Amino acid sequence: MPSALVTGVSSGIGEAIALTLLDAGYEVTGLSRREPGIDNARFSWRNVDLGDLNQVQDVAKQVATPDLLVHAAGFMATGSLGELKAEDLAGMHAVHVQAPMVLVNALAPTMSDGSRIVLIGSRTMSGVAGKSQYAATKSALVGLSRSWAMELAPRGITCNVVAPGPTDTPMMVDPRRAGVPPVTPPLGALVDPADVAALVLFLAGEHGKSITGQVMTICGGASLKG
Repeated sequence: MPSALVTGVSSGIGEAIALTLLDAGYEVTGLSRREPGIDNARFSWRNVDLGDLNQVQDVAKQVATPDLLVHAAGFMATGSLGELKAEDLAGMHAVHVQAPMVLVNALAPTMSDGSRIVLIGSRTMSGVAGKSQYAATKSALVGLSRSWAMELAPRGITCNVVAPGPTDTPMMVDPRRAGVPPVTPPLGALVDPADVAALVLFLAGEHGKSITGQVMTICGGASLKG
């Protein structure tokens, strides 16, 4: 039975990924601050604040090495120049960049050949007014992923970034992003988290073996608008 470690499983994209993997027969370990409402005998949950790197380091030593590692945990704080807060950048950097670094650094050396790593980025990585700090932390995942892909290629381990556009998750109504409300993509609806999860499942499957070091955007056409 394949195994997966998924962060941010309490809601949104992380929860959708965990549920999709469970439906596909995976044994899933979820990491999040809040307990998810996932009822499945093949699911186990660990209470971890992904912004607390000591907690992340501890859990990385405790969990079994997975066949698939998905980092989906994240949050958005917005702000224009003149109102940016250093603590917001530090918080997002810890969750978006340092947490996956700690997990992959600890687990990749013992992952089986042919295993998969998927980092959830954002279409915002290319830059959006009022989201500079969020964009900076999410865009850092590209450098991590491509570098890790190069290191792990000899072992057949792939590493990719899935970059959703505006997605129908609780983040859309998070007060911390109040200054930059979501814009409906050209296709007429926010991205369905289940669609993001399906792309992750594809990358984790047999036919994802030839894709590594790539950014795969799923945005409902939002990127067509520049």
